[in-house]
Amino acid sequence: MARAPITPATKALVAAGVEHVVHSYVHDPGVSAFGAEAAAKLGIDEARVFKTLIVQLDEKQLAVAVVPVSGSLDLRGLAQAAGCKRASLADTALAEKRTGYVRGGISPFGQRMRLPTYLDESAFAYPTVFVSGGRRGLDIEVAPAAFLQVVDGHRAPISKR
Repeated sequence: MARAPITPATKALVAAGVEHVVHSYVHDPGVSAFGAEAAAKLGIDEARVFKTLIVQLDEKQLAVAVVPVSGSLDLRGLAQAAGCKRASLADTALAEKRTGYVRGGISPFGQRMRLPTYLDESAFAYPTVFVSGGRRGLDIEVAPAAFLQVVDGHRAPISKR
């Protein structure tokens, strides 16, 4: 039996004692819609695959927003959930530097710097959701409540279709 890939994300979940399943697939380097690719290759609905976005709150603080790949981030909803006036997507280079992951492989778990994390409430419609495992071609399946436990996160209405 092949061993599951070890990334900071999988290490964080093991250290927290959280039940999870690691799913690997062969990433196509020509694809830039990473979440849609994961859903297609894993044979699951895009509504269960969540993308991890790094955002700036009031241009001062970074945060993590996790929303389904079938929708988009509601920046106003995120700002409201975070108690801020505005939110915007962070620069890719800054997101990579602060998380320790590359674009398309940013996981909400095991980031270099712990940031406030917001999980879209739509995740709770499913027993488990899929998020990046810390590299392209690697997803982690985890229960939404366990997700929030690991990142000490917040449930919020932060996506739109």
